[in-house]
Amino acid sequence: MIDQITVFLENKKGRLASLCRCLGNAGINMAALSVADTTDYGVVRIICGDTHAALSALESGGYRAIITKVVAIAVPHRPGAAADLLEKLDDLDLNIEYGYCFSTADETAIMALKIADPAGAAEARWAIEAAGFKVYDQSDLE
Repeated sequence: MIDQITVFLENKKGRLASLCRCLGNAGINMAALSVADTTDYGVVRIICGDTHAALSALESGGYRAIITKVVAIAVPHRPGAAADLLEKLDDLDLNIEYGYCFSTADETAIMALKIADPAGAAEARWAIEAAGFKVYDQSDLE
């Protein structure tokens, strides 16, 4: 499991740029950024190597942010690979609340998935890896 930062951001012009500048000024490099919006606010999800430094920078900048555990799993960059992983998670009875992908330089995509039962996801790690997928730890991002 890895740490994801979730930021609740007012849906106004310039707010996302300001949030990214806050992290940039703190020397934080984002590996992934996902934004979902509603009429009044957005939910920004960030994955980076030094989650605690990022959280501190955001809180100092006046942002409301929390850390959430997500599963990050490497998926080969080929048609059907995401379906293979998701079918395996279904077989393991793991319910996905939300997810998003980001890519790496080595022909791999990383699926960041919020699993409804984090303990169950941790217990299923061996089965996921036995199926040929790499499950990332926070240290893999540093």
